[in-house]
Amino acid sequence: MRSLSELVRPNIRDLAPYSSARSEFTGGAEVFLDANENPYNQPFNRYPDPLQRELKNDISRIKGIPAKCIFLGNGSDEAIDLVYRCFTRPGIDNVVAIEPTYGMYKVCADINDVEYRPVLLDEHFQLSAEKLLNACDKNTKAIWICSPNNPTGNSMNRDEMIAVVEQFDGMVIIDEAYEDFAYQESMRKELLQFPNLIVLNTFSKAWGCAAIRLGMAFAHREVIDIFNKVKYPYNVNLLTQQHAKEAISNVYDVEKWVKLLLQERTVVMKAFTELPCCKEVYPTDANFFLARMTDAQAIYDYLVNEGIIVRNRTRIQLCQNCLRVTIGTKNENTALIAALRKL
Repeated sequence: MRSLSELVRPNIRDLAPYSSARSEFTGGAEVFLDANENPYNQPFNRYPDPLQRELKNDISRIKGIPAKCIFLGNGSDEAIDLVYRCFTRPGIDNVVAIEPTYGMYKVCADINDVEYRPVLLDEHFQLSAEKLLNACDKNTKAIWICSPNNPTGNSMNRDEMIAVVEQFDGMVIIDEAYEDFAYQESMRKELLQFPNLIVLNTFSKAWGCAAIRLGMAFAHREVIDIFNKVKYPYNVNLLTQQHAKEAISNVYDVEKWVKLLLQERTVVMKAFTELPCCKEVYPTDANFFLARMTDAQAIYDYLVNEGIIVRNRTRIQLCQNCLRVTIGTKNENTALIAALRKL
């Protein structure tokens, strides 16, 4: 790969980061008169740890990644945006991504004035390392792969992903937001081998904590240091850090939820295959599935009138007449199937 000094945007490479009061001090103290804080209304009067050290140590234990190789942000979207802000030059560089996939990769590219090059998946929603690499040129700084993919639900072929990481000389980002529902081994296992690999994860899905907005990025320490250089000083608030630590202490609840969701997923997908309005249900490794319907827009509108909301993906490439259905509770899933059986 190209060296980080070559990949990083020049102004970011030379940036002198903001030094917050809390980042300048480590150790124990009882009197804090350094950050212009109000001394009353404990504990919310104090700025949170800007590097979330305690929380990263907890995450390190459950994810098997050193704390120094973990970045925490305001949802995974913060880490996605940081890739552009740190590695791409507006109006000059480009990124390559599988298509269809999570829409924020392109939105962040557009916001940062970076060319976005989508590469269509095959008829089985699988990627081709060769096609992704052929779409690159000397100004391609990053390749985006979501696995399990959103909205298709399937895991990308692991050998093909490794081929991309091995052969591309820029950054490769594997977004594993749904990996807790998948049987395929996480690409986190490959981090030590590949300094150009970034793996994303989130507390929003299996952990049931979408409201606290906490995303994770795993990468070599040098990459994490670049992210920390650019991020806002206190990007993860105290309440989020506290709730995440509480969630981690109840990890067995997460395992139980995942098991229940996988059981319900099997039931709901089978029921869909028996619906006259459903033409095909695609394999999935996520807490949702993609189904091709006879008329996705009409069925979506009907469900809205029934008070049931799914995602209409019919305007996405390769997903014509497709609905994306999230697995809910047993009662919610039953309500959805009952409504569709009335059609």
